[in-house]
Amino acid sequence: MPTSPSPARTVLLVAYHFPPIQGSSGVQRTLRFAQHLPKFGWRPIILTITPRAYEAVGAATGNEIPQGLLVERAFGFDAARQLSLFGRYSRRLALPDRWATWKPWAVAKARRMVKQHNVDVVWSTFPIATAHQIGLAIANETGLPWVAEFRDPMWQGDYPPDPDVNQEWQDLERRIFERARRIVVTTPSAADLYRERFPEFPADHIRLIENGYDEETFARVSPPASTDSSRTTDDRPLRLLHSGIIYPSERDPTHFFQAIANLKGRGAISASNLRVVLRASTNEAGYASALVKLGIDDIVHLDPGVDYLRALEEMMTVDGLLILQAANCNAQVPAKLFEYLRAGRPILALTDPVGDTARTLDAVGAGLIAPLDSTSAIEVALLTFQKQIREGTARRPTFAAISRHSRRAQAGQLAEILASLA
Repeated sequence: MPTSPSPARTVLLVAYHFPPIQGSSGVQRTLRFAQHLPKFGWRPIILTITPRAYEAVGAATGNEIPQGLLVERAFGFDAARQLSLFGRYSRRLALPDRWATWKPWAVAKARRMVKQHNVDVVWSTFPIATAHQIGLAIANETGLPWVAEFRDPMWQGDYPPDPDVNQEWQDLERRIFERARRIVVTTPSAADLYRERFPEFPADHIRLIENGYDEETFARVSPPASTDSSRTTDDRPLRLLHSGIIYPSERDPTHFFQAIANLKGRGAISASNLRVVLRASTNEAGYASALVKLGIDDIVHLDPGVDYLRALEEMMTVDGLLILQAANCNAQVPAKLFEYLRAGRPILALTDPVGDTARTLDAVGAGLIAPLDSTSAIEVALLTFQKQIREGTARRPTFAAISRHSRRAQAGQLAEILASLA
């Protein structure tokens, strides 16, 4: 698609995750759309929440906000963290989620932004449901076309578990589909799920834009000291890395930890030949206790978060990369997977072989896959993975195979959708 030197149309991007938030890969989605949309004739402007609502903020190295990008921050609280008394808070302040206080301030600010900047299209992104409430309100007030993005599926039957929140999300999801001009999802299974749930909408109502990696950011990363790392000598432990949050349910590491303990007990692995780093996993206290109890805290290490560029550099220099994704997330693909692919290192994916994460890996010819909920399968996979790394036989994708997942290419896909509505 030809680029435009002077964007003529404006899109309002409503997103909770935006710098300086730390600890979430979701920030990449909106940030990279904002970075690349001007290349396709669109001027993005951002509406997000005040940083005080974030649990953690920090330096934006690697996640710098593009120069000249307009960013407005509306007042809002995290009810669970900032408005609770003895661990309890008003339910009315947490529907549809803990950031519901963001909505009135954001809608008022968005109203002014639409008028001042001649907005052509509104876009909002979930998994923060309040962002879609804001998008819905602005679309209803202004009549502007609205694109609603689901980075994860929203209502999932018995999820959310709270009955009031569950009903709120189910109702909100239907209102979103009825009002939004386009729905964007990030995985093929999510598209299939929504087409089955809402068969009354035409097929092109739901569009797929997968997650990806940003080539411009990778270009800023210092290359590994040795680019010939397909073979690894036996004089140091293999370094395996999981970079990012490990959710206790969706990425439950229980069987992974037990597999390591079993292998260590049989003498198959030890701290002298394997070092596993869980970088910025959160829930460190709980995981640390489990590691000590199993006697594997000398092999598995819980390391703190680092800035984005350092995180990418670490991905490019370790011997192998770990993905944890439970079967209850088969319609989701961790955003970090695409950065793993671009990093070019061997990948051990502990995930359902029929889920979208496994399908994505198979499509580009990468990764060794084993189910996250099978200790015995993980034991076999760990030993096989170590052997493949040392022998240089692990599956790794070519750059050509993963290039379609670049953030620039995905911004072009979004620009096409916006142009069809403006």
